[in-house]
Amino acid sequence: MNRVKTRVAAYGFVTPAVITLALLLLYPFCYGIYISFFKTNLVNKWNFIGLKNYAKVLTEADFYSSMKITLIFTVGVVLGHFIFGFLFAVMLNRDIKGRTVFRAILLLPWLFPEVVIANLWRWIFNPTMGFLNSTLVSMGILQEPMSWLGSPKLALAVLIFICIWKGYPLVMIQLLAGLQTVPGDIIEAARIDGATNWKTFWYVTVPSMKSTLSVTLILDVVWWFKHVTMIWLLTQGGPNGATNTIGVNIYKRAFEFFDFGPSSALAVVVFLICIVISIMQRRLLKDE
Repeated sequence: MNRVKTRVAAYGFVTPAVITLALLLLYPFCYGIYISFFKTNLVNKWNFIGLKNYAKVLTEADFYSSMKITLIFTVGVVLGHFIFGFLFAVMLNRDIKGRTVFRAILLLPWLFPEVVIANLWRWIFNPTMGFLNSTLVSMGILQEPMSWLGSPKLALAVLIFICIWKGYPLVMIQLLAGLQTVPGDIIEAARIDGATNWKTFWYVTVPSMKSTLSVTLILDVVWWFKHVTMIWLLTQGGPNGATNTIGVNIYKRAFEFFDFGPSSALAVVVFLICIVISIMQRRLLKDE
């Protein structure tokens, strides 16, 4: 009887949270799939057209150009996150003075809101009165100010740099947590056997973190593959579509052109791509 009461109480506590999540996540998701089969303005025009929205978005050249930009953006950002995240995680894993202070400082980019980050970097890269241009011109490195975010050749690279700076702290914390779970006995045994610091790190530490690396990589890839906020705040997909990622493409279709059917279909396609990416990465990084 007590077990039954305990289970009833447990379900009673969990049910409100499940209902809330269903309303906030499941309903919009299902509604988006529903909209993708219609030509609609979401008010009084609902024409069922089946899979035509999917055929439309998958046969447009804009889809493939956006996908190419998205892949370049995602690979660049995730690679930067892991390079800097690993470097700082290894540094913070050592017993150094001021480690707590360094950790707090290195976490700051992730703690600031994205609007604040975007405005900060827009000022730094401002072509007329930005800090970077003023510094480089005064040092004689540049003859005249450059439009960093306004150049089709530079905008994507600058955007990748900013997003690396914004997102590396989260990867750093996850990798630091993984480093702290590696048994010290294994590392000591490797050093006794004559392994160098590099070999100990590469052949002992990294394999011991395989599950942490797998989860972190999947989360980071999926997060930045569908990312919109920083890109929209900094470039809005410009200039000339140079930073028009798939997420920005969806946002523009829905909220600039009010083309809700195709935008929903494209969102579903992105969702399926993210699932495929997650499955592939999980299989490639599966624990032996």
